[in-house]
Amino acid sequence: MAWKDFKKNSDGMVPVIVQDYKTSEVLMLAYMNQEAFETTLETGRMTYWSRSRNELWMKGLTSGHFQYVKSLTLDCDNDTILAKVSQVGAACHTGNRTCFFQELVKKEYEDTNPLKVFQDVYDVILDRKVHPKEGSYTNYLFDKGIDKILKKVGEECTEIVIAAKNPDKEEIKYEISDFLYHVMVLMAEKEVTWEEITRELARR
Repeated sequence: MAWKDFKKNSDGMVPVIVQDYKTSEVLMLAYMNQEAFETTLETGRMTYWSRSRNELWMKGLTSGHFQYVKSLTLDCDNDTILAKVSQVGAACHTGNRTCFFQELVKKEYEDTNPLKVFQDVYDVILDRKVHPKEGSYTNYLFDKGIDKILKKVGEECTEIVIAAKNPDKEEIKYEISDFLYHVMVLMAEKEVTWEEITRELARR
């Protein structure tokens, strides 16, 4: 669709909701005019119109925290863009990953989005590798080295096989979780990311 077909606000702009393309986390809300929209298409980097400075604003040009376009989608009323991006660093000028970090109301719930849970656990494992914590089992595995990690992965594989012969579903859930944790320690040791794993799975 051409810019002329969009429904603009009174300032000739369209709001843009920005999401992380991997996790769907909402990162920020900004606005585009025609120049910002066309610059975004030309460069592949999210570019907005800064209402406070009244100028074109390529996100990350000063901070280095660029947003690389993965997709732009227009809503059913043609008046809002959903941008899925690869975010470098923090999206918020405060240094937070997302601009939406001030909780107003929240009910307790479990976030079971598989990719987000795997990535969050993997990030903790990576952090332990860089910033060791006394008494951490993860650091114990890293300290013992690759042979110990491989031994634990092998042991957990065997535990899954044994649990699978048991009619109790809870046991196999527990053993698979143990296995996945140790696999993530192995991934961190060998510098393999979830993005590389999911890309390989998608390729197959």
